Amino acid sequence: LSAVRCRDIAHAYRSAGISIHSLGVYTNLLHPDPAERKANLAYFEAMMKVGAHMHVGTFITEAGHYHNPNDPAPQVEYHFQEAVWKTMVATGRELAALAEDYSATVLFEPFFRHFLASAKRTRVYLEEVGSARLRALLDPANLLEVNDLTEMFDQLGPFIDCLHAKDRKLHVDRGVPAGQGDLDYREFVSLAARHTPKAPLILEYVGPD
Repeated sequence: LSAVRCRDIAHAYRSAGISIHSLGVYTNLLHPDPAERKANLAYFEAMMKVGAHMHVGTFITEAGHYHNPNDPAPQVEYHFQEAVWKTMVATGRELAALAEDYSATVLFEPFFRHFLASAKRTRVYLEEVGSARLRALLDPANLLEVNDLTEMFDQLGPFIDCLHAKDRKLHVDRGVPAGQGDLDYREFVSLAARHTPKAPLILEYVGPD
């Protein structure tokens, strides 16, 4: 993507009255291979360069996930192992340094089956990394299995810069459109208005109809 191509893409949206809040950079930040993590951080930096050309300074990611094929039934899931936490903190600080270089903000999106498996764990992680460049994106459907809505906002409220709106049935992996699952949308919107009134709320799983 050349600088000109990036600007042309951004202009196509903005000329239609559509703002660009952020770019998704969903990559694996906790892979055990240092070379793989280095390559993924390089990809993240490349996307920050794209964002700079587009005048977009916010980037969304998850922590990623990893399954060791040589240990199909570990006593402790990979993403909950002590060494992985330490590696992710170090990687988060590297990412924060990149974000500082580009005057960027990175929002981590928690998900109950991955490293950032709860609102509290996400808050503790962001606090331990200790950078104002790393913040949170809250998609309540991703945490519905482990947190209620009040817990999510109580734990993450000061960190939330963006919200996703989809839905999920309890004990089911796949998300569904807003209003078709077990998420209380009246409560969600009320809490968002109270705790994060400036954070954009982006609908997912929505088509033209």
